[in-house]
Amino acid sequence: MLEALLNGLIILLDPFRMAMLLVGVVIGIVVGILPGLGGLMGMALVLPFLFGMDPYAGIAMLIGIAAAVPSADTFPSVLMGIPGSAGSQATVMDGYPLARRGEAARALGAAFSASLVGGLIGALALTALIPFARPIVLAFGSPELFMLTLLGLSMVGVLTGNRPILGILAAGIGMLLGTVGSAPVAVEYRLTYGVLYLYDGFSLVILALGLFALPEVIDLLSRGGAIAEKAPGLGSGWLAGVRDSIRHKWLVVRHSLIGVLIGAIPGMGSSIIDWINYGYVVQTSRDRSQFGKGDIRGVIAPESANNAREGGVLMPTLLFGVPGSSAMALFLGAMLIFGIQPGPALLRDQLDLVFVIIWSLALGNVFGTLFCLALSRPIATLTLVPFHFIAPVVLVIVILGAWQQSQHWGDLVQLFGFGVLGWLMKRVGAPRPPLLIGFILSGLAERYLWIAYNLYDWEWIWRPGVLAIAALILVLSFGGTLLKRRRGRALAADVAQQERS
Repeated sequence: MLEALLNGLIILLDPFRMAMLLVGVVIGIVVGILPGLGGLMGMALVLPFLFGMDPYAGIAMLIGIAAAVPSADTFPSVLMGIPGSAGSQATVMDGYPLARRGEAARALGAAFSASLVGGLIGALALTALIPFARPIVLAFGSPELFMLTLLGLSMVGVLTGNRPILGILAAGIGMLLGTVGSAPVAVEYRLTYGVLYLYDGFSLVILALGLFALPEVIDLLSRGGAIAEKAPGLGSGWLAGVRDSIRHKWLVVRHSLIGVLIGAIPGMGSSIIDWINYGYVVQTSRDRSQFGKGDIRGVIAPESANNAREGGVLMPTLLFGVPGSSAMALFLGAMLIFGIQPGPALLRDQLDLVFVIIWSLALGNVFGTLFCLALSRPIATLTLVPFHFIAPVVLVIVILGAWQQSQHWGDLVQLFGFGVLGWLMKRVGAPRPPLLIGFILSGLAERYLWIAYNLYDWEWIWRPGVLAIAALILVLSFGGTLLKRRRGRALAADVAQQERS
């Protein structure tokens, strides 16, 4: 264990891999400061450039993006009152009032220091879990792995909030798209209609770019204007914000652990973690009078949980091959591009890689925090740049990323088609992450089911591990949905009460 931990650090300290980690952190910061984009789009943009890259370097870059976005999305939340991503919604409640009082620097200082500690706690929690989880997951066979794919699909209902039917429909469409092309267990081509281009199936990279990148760019362009209407002042108080985090150190630790625990439940979105932690700090505080008006605790609690969440969502992704979030679904696809199979095989054969991921998460949080602190004033000025100057660069990257898949005109048609589909889904309020999850898990589910049936016939259904995962699916599907609805109603009532007061 200790040897693998040290080997992971040595592998990551290679100059090229460290450079790729830093590139990922920079991309994560850029994506984070643009409202509405988030880590999912950041990963989608770089996914096309991973082909042929050293797996350690490519994965370090993706983790760098995942680690930096939760810190960088604090900028628009505090400076503009616009959530940088779904995970920074609650930060607006007290961060923006602090900025309007001229205490933006204090709010950012507290947010970044709390984020740093939260990210490191998430990495430590993931490290501590491996010795206990490894013996369990090594006992998994193809029947249990098939049930884990069903577990990932069952989380669709939780991902979709109050519209589970749309989420299930989207996942079904994703699974249907995943069956196009060659079958994973037989020499057979499906749904190709004689078109040679479709024999290889649809591309995960183009699907992700079309679903997530194009609709967001179109919406930001249609809104028009600059990111901010006027230049926000940062004021002073950076050290005061850091001192606030130190003064509320147990608050940081408590909400970091909550972020890890909730993040480890597949499908629990970052916005849920954000609001649960904000609601919890309000409910457990003796003096609630300043919440919603500029209480620094309302910044520290969600920000520490938001960064710690990344360590949590990596747990089911790495240990069981079940994406812990929509961004992790894309990360799971990237691992498959490198020929890396997450789950028991990863812990058995490539434990060094697991620790490369953990070290990347820890160092990514440190670098991301330092970069955010150093770039705070220039970023505050960049919020005046009209988005129509930024959009062409993003569009060129998206088109080039799609074109380099096979350099076939079908790639561009595929990109446009999935872009239209993603835009329509966003217009009607249909969730897009379930479609991506269904697409990724389609081939895995089919492969594991075929192997399980051929090895055990239908007797595999009665294996203890299969029954345990089936029970977990039922508990998480129904219990998670009920908990999410109950928490949502309670938090909405608390926010409404704060606004009235």
